[in-house]
This record gives sequence, structure tokens and C-alpha cells, in this order.
Amino acid sequence: MHTLYSFRRCPYAMRGRMALALMDTQIEVREILLRDKPPSMLEASPKGTVPVFITAEGQLIEESLDLVIWAIAENSPQWLQYGGLEEQKAYIEKFDSEFKPLLDAYKYTRPGAEHPGSYYRDLAEGWLDELEQSLLTQEYLLGDLPQMQDIALMPFIRQFAFVDKQWFDEQPRPNLSRWLESWLKDNLFTSIMKKYPQWQEGTCGEIWRTG
Repeated sequence: MHTLYSFRRCPYAMRGRMALALMDTQIEVREILLRDKPPSMLEASPKGTVPVFITAEGQLIEESLDLVIWAIAENSPQWLQYGGLEEQKAYIEKFDSEFKPLLDAYKYTRPGAEHPGSYYRDLAEGWLDELEQSLLTQEYLLGDLPQMQDIALMPFIRQFAFVDKQWFDEQPRPNLSRWLESWLKDNLFTSIMKKYPQWQEGTCGEIWRTG
């Protein structure tokens, strides 16, 4: 059986779980706390971030995008119809490297920081505007069907929006708001947000039957 170390609220773990939910398989979910990482997880992946996925055959996947690709490429190729794997992957990598640091600086601004959180929020608006433009004439980011790019970006747009939901909702980006709200209600997302108790070393985790 596959094994997944996860943290429910981490957007990287969310994107990984959304991709895994498209499969038809069983996964042992080991829900962790980032402040209390289990030794077995650190032994498998010393970098200590989630998700950490170990296939039934023993293959280690410790980067969220690698996990998304692993889950989708073989099992759900329809999620790669627009642009293909390499084009979608390149866009997601660019998003991760450019948008995520701004999100972190906005969400986790500390007292005495050089700039207020709103400074980084404003810098991130260029990405939001780009996504809004993509959604002007279509339901999803790349067309009329959801793609890997949608589920890879959605958890981070969700996190950004909920830093100040009132501000986000008041911005003139109705299509991005519509896209996000649709995903928040989608069964693919709600199904992967089930709460699990913290996993204890040496015990069996929760068995998740996907698909």
C-alpha cells in the first residue's frame, strides 16, 4: 500500500492529495504536525516538508509537483489535454518560484519587517490579474476542462484569498473569484480536506480509498 505523510492545511500537501484523489487506489495517510515531525518521515525525507509519498513499491516522492505528475500522468491523462505535461509543468514551476514567496511574505509579515504585508500583496496582484485574464472566456485556467495547472495553483490562491477574504472579494476579478469558489465547493477538494487525528509513530495511519 502507498503511504502519504501529509499536513491538512499545507497547500503543497493539498495539491498532492487532489491529484492522488483522481486515482483508484488505497493510501495509508499519516497526518502530521509540522512542529512535531515523526522520525520515520524524517528518515525517509530529511528535508522535513510535506507531502512525502512512498509508493507500494518503495519509490520516494518528496516534491508536491512530482507527486501531482506521478498521480496524473499515468492515471488521468485527460488532465493534461491543454498544453501537455511539459508546458503545464513549466507554468506551475514559475508560479511556485514567483508567487509563493510573495504569498508567504504577505501572510507571515512580522512586526518590524521592512515592508507591510500589503506591499507583497500588491506585488502578487500581477499574478492574480494574469489568472483573471485566463478565465475571461473559459471555466478553467486553460480551457473548458480542469487541468493539472488548476489543481496545482488552487490551494495557493485559496491561501492568498483567506489572508484577507474581504479584500480579495472586493477586487475587480470576478472570474478568479468564481473559479476559486467553484473549486472550494468541488468534491475533489472537499474530499481531500477530511480531518484526521495526528499519526503516532508505530501505528497504522488512516486508510484512504481514493477514486
